[in-house]
Amino acid sequence: MRISLAAVFVLCVFVSIGATARQAGQAASKPMTLTALDYFEIQQLVAKYARAIDTCSNNGYDYADLFTADGYFAPSQNGVVGTRFQGRERLAEASGGGSRGCKNVGWIKQGVKHLYVNHIITATPDGATGTVDMLMIGLDGDPLKIRHDGYYADTYTKTPQGWRFASRIHHVAMTPPKDAQR
Repeated sequence: MRISLAAVFVLCVFVSIGATARQAGQAASKPMTLTALDYFEIQQLVAKYARAIDTCSNNGYDYADLFTADGYFAPSQNGVVGTRFQGRERLAEASGGGSRGCKNVGWIKQGVKHLYVNHIITATPDGATGTVDMLMIGLDGDPLKIRHDGYYADTYTKTPQGWRFASRIHHVAMTPPKDAQR
């Protein structure tokens, strides 16, 4: 059986193309390197979120501006993702502002403050993802009342304006807290 030089050449080209494609795929899926400043700025983004939603500052637009132009917030109850609030106007409304005018916002009327703990940030090829637990303090006007209220699953994107939420999903199990069952 004779193998021609051309056949060997073609075989080598295919092997080389396959190896190059594998390397390119591996490079494309490699997470970006986050600096200490990136981690800090992402943590500040989450802190600004708490302040913006607690105060309905700038009629909710400070909250909306924490998201990318196509970013969204969505609640998830018992594993089912609900309505997406996407776009600046809808995001302002999600925080109680926009067309709602920061009037009759339940958590603000109660004096609730959002606290975020156990923040974990993971680099991805396109930016970062994160999870963070949410605690609410001041429920029912009681400054000592604290309740765990699920967690957020976030996708962060670095923009020319800094890190922003590409998506933020609030996961909560809809079981009433023990103190609410009295």
